[in-house]
Amino acid sequence: MKIGFIGFGKVAKNLTGLIDSENITFLTSAQNRSENTIENMKKSDVEILDTFKEVAAFSDILISANSPSQALDIAAEYGKYSKGIYIDLNNISPKTTLKINEYVDNFVDGAIIGKIDAPNPVLYLSGKNLEKLDFLDDFLEVHKISENPGDVSKLKLLRSMYTKSLSAVLMESLEIAENLDLKDEFFDILTLTEGNDFKKKALSRINNTKNAKKRKAEELEQIIGYFENHDLTMVKASFKKLSQ
Repeated sequence: MKIGFIGFGKVAKNLTGLIDSENITFLTSAQNRSENTIENMKKSDVEILDTFKEVAAFSDILISANSPSQALDIAAEYGKYSKGIYIDLNNISPKTTLKINEYVDNFVDGAIIGKIDAPNPVLYLSGKNLEKLDFLDDFLEVHKISENPGDVSKLKLLRSMYTKSLSAVLMESLEIAENLDLKDEFFDILTLTEGNDFKKKALSRINNTKNAKKRKAEELEQIIGYFENHDLTMVKASFKKLSQ
């Protein structure tokens, strides 16, 4: 089996390490790649072809793992050469997912939940012919959601609704606790119900949100636009908080 990557960043690098089988060959290309990326390819022991067009044509499974802004253009450019399954692992909206489905046959909507460099990342998939990806169960925890491309993207949005709104509430609560000089007590009392590792996780979530407020606010804005026909009272309040 040949698994090709359009792009070779963190996702591709880690997947080549996790999916370890002598029956699988990984393909990619150095076309328009940086010296650092090419060095990572060599360290990962992948077969480097001249062009991504060749990667697409020769792969049984083609994986797009680049950036959300490039996902649609890559699908339009290389999807037509893919004869096997095309998996998009970019953090894209359901609308973009459905557009990609128009360009690509055998399209699978995918998402890695959790850190890709963790020992056990979880892979979510939706689309047709998922039975052809059963072999991934030997290497990863895989959840096959449905035959509908876009369902995984919708789940990602729903997850973001929860996590980003929770982060906004945590930030606001902590700010008030600090003003009242009750920060330690605030975490102590929540630990009773939320678990012993709550403080560590809460502070990590808050710091991550503060360091990426603009991006997270933009993501909430996209969620508001996509689910505009639903009650989004809390999401809109979180967007307002993170936009400050």
